[in-house]
Amino acid sequence: MFKINEDWFEELKEIFTSAEIKEIYTKLEIEYQNKTVLPAKDKIFNAFNLCPYEKLSVVIIGQDPYIHKEEANGLAFSVNKGIKLPPSLKNIFKEIENETNRKPNYNNGDLTYLAKQGVLLLNSVLTVIENISGSHQYIGWEKITNKIITQINKNKKNIVFILWGNYAKKKIKLIDDNKNLILTSAHPSPLSAKKFFNNNHFNATNEYLIKKNKSPIEWTITL
Repeated sequence: MFKINEDWFEELKEIFTSAEIKEIYTKLEIEYQNKTVLPAKDKIFNAFNLCPYEKLSVVIIGQDPYIHKEEANGLAFSVNKGIKLPPSLKNIFKEIENETNRKPNYNNGDLTYLAKQGVLLLNSVLTVIENISGSHQYIGWEKITNKIITQINKNKKNIVFILWGNYAKKKIKLIDDNKNLILTSAHPSPLSAKKFFNNNHFNATNEYLIKKNKSPIEWTITL
């Protein structure tokens, strides 16, 4: 039921075969049977399944999935095509447009196109009960995703970690800024958008990747 691509599974085998994650799976089986849990079972690990491990160059940290049906699709900040953009994603698109002078497709908030380029859109908590924010923050997901971030930091170099908001900034302690780039700013939500805008993270990411002889990200491609 909870499938993850072979390349990521091999790199994170110790984590994805641990007693901790098996305990989460057991809890989720009960939750999915008795409640509406988001995203759909086959999309829980979309962040990994859509982002090839060998292409990984950017990690953007989110908190937990959107709480409304048809929004959560397993990618942090992303929604399914045809769904109205949530405020945070709309502000992300505005900043992309501001930095790149290219207009994103505001009618399509599906960020699969970024994942396929090597952007890991990772929520710290991978599931949520419909209409109840933070409802799965206590079933163990954060321990798992913290270990994943730690493992990426250990095994990869020249990765850009983008941390928006105080929650994401807590992950700084898991990342070695001598081998990877850490970019931080306020969260793109309306409450802090004024401090989020003009952070220049999208341009800074590409400048760093080019400097490290890696492919820059096409931030405005919408498929």
